[in-house]
Amino acid sequence: MARRPYIVGNWKMHGTRAMLSEARAIDRAAQRLLKVEVAIAPPYTLIHPIHREAELIAVGAQDCHEAEGGAFTGDISAAMLADAGAQFVILGHSERREGHGESNALVRAKTEAALNAGLKIILCCGENAATRAEGKAVDFVRRQLKASLPASAAELADASDRITIAYEPIWAIGTGNTATLEDIAEKHSAIRALLVDLFGDEQGGDMRILYGGSVKPENAGEILRVADVGGALVGGASLTADSFMGIALAVGEPNES
Repeated sequence: MARRPYIVGNWKMHGTRAMLSEARAIDRAAQRLLKVEVAIAPPYTLIHPIHREAELIAVGAQDCHEAEGGAFTGDISAAMLADAGAQFVILGHSERREGHGESNALVRAKTEAALNAGLKIILCCGENAATRAEGKAVDFVRRQLKASLPASAAELADASDRITIAYEPIWAIGTGNTATLEDIAEKHSAIRALLVDLFGDEQGGDMRILYGGSVKPENAGEILRVADVGGALVGGASLTADSFMGIALAVGEPNES
């Protein structure tokens, strides 16, 4: 059975305690939607405060370390995130892969660590402009995603209900450029086929695939109607309740009861 659309806000390196009012406003607005699941991933410093106040929205993190603990100054383990109230973690985001040199192997290790700590994950994949120009985007995305998922078949089988995929073309993130509907459909279809190969028809067909890349209220409706698009991973437009919930309203219905 198809899951509700999943609208996730990635606050990136934005947010102080003053932003708690926006989180509260997002939570209140989400309570009026029947058909959408809403979540936000604030910076580490706001995970516990938002978790403590939120009544409906899920709260997650933007990254975790692959180790359970140790001499890793400045890093945070998946278990620490769970202890702070995080329910999920975003992994493999292009800003981590590109800016911090994270390999597929490292993302896979983080994925396994997060699942072992009981967290859900949003696993990101996407091509850069050069790969797209060479016509190699579909193959690149499939290889990147497969190499970032848990290596164990048993782990894969047990984790399908806790894994969401996010397709984010790097050339569209924070640029104002959005992939065409045809581009989005092509990549999401290829990802769906891979998930079915890995998890089987029932599990692979039910897993949500989000689109991310300059999603805003003005274009969310048409993007979320594309086949296999199960929601959106939203960056800058998630920083205010008005713009973020405008995206959620593109697929949700107010609760009039």
